[in-house]
Amino acid sequence: MLGKSPAWQDIDGACSGYLVEDGATRLLVDCGSGVFSKLRGVCDYTAVDGVVITHMHPDHFFDLVPYACALTYGPRGHGGRKANASPPAPPTPRLLVPGGATTFLNTLTVIGGQPRLLDGAFAITEYDASRPATIGSLEVRFQPVPHYVPANAVDVRSSTGARFTFGADHGPTHALDDFAAETDLLFLEATLREPETDGARGHLTAAEAGEHAARCRAQRLVLTHISDELDGDHALSEARRSFTGPVELARAGAAYDV
Repeated sequence: MLGKSPAWQDIDGACSGYLVEDGATRLLVDCGSGVFSKLRGVCDYTAVDGVVITHMHPDHFFDLVPYACALTYGPRGHGGRKANASPPAPPTPRLLVPGGATTFLNTLTVIGGQPRLLDGAFAITEYDASRPATIGSLEVRFQPVPHYVPANAVDVRSSTGARFTFGADHGPTHALDDFAAETDLLFLEATLREPETDGARGHLTAAEAGEHAARCRAQRLVLTHISDELDGDHALSEARRSFTGPVELARAGAAYDV
């Protein structure tokens, strides 16, 4: 777990970012603010095979920019290796983004004076949520979930059949009931202390996260996307009211074996 903060970072923390490793395959799920620095602390960023972005809110994708800068201008990235000729440049990591995101990302980098920065650093594909994707030994499935912008939960299956499911940001939904059924490790957001009272719902409370995990019959639940300004013990007790399996509070730097 590289980062678990909501839209504002915890003290010394990072926003949404989860590194999944299966043998030689490395997949980064989300790359929010502060995540690239945390990634550098645990692995070689040039050795990541792919990045999947769940939705286009800054706390889930903003660090694609420094990541692309490192791959483009850094001494161990594509630019540095090409300039030095040897050793060869590392493989270009795949970047899977929601539909329409490529134009948005290119517009963002044009405004910053670095046109085509991202699609020069990554092999970008706009994924179809109805079709699974394969990155190395990992299979990734997608499930649209209700949020303020189009968002997708992701389910990652390893070569051994073990599963990690991340609900992304979402309001109350039954969309995960079958999608995440009996998953080994379920990360659900617990952004809110109390439900939103106005407009469309876009986030969960810890109690609601527990209810969702119970319906999914998950083996283990981790509450994420929760600020360090909230009472973690209260969040855990709320989730445990409806989910009887193991529940943990997300902690930056934590590792989970499935």
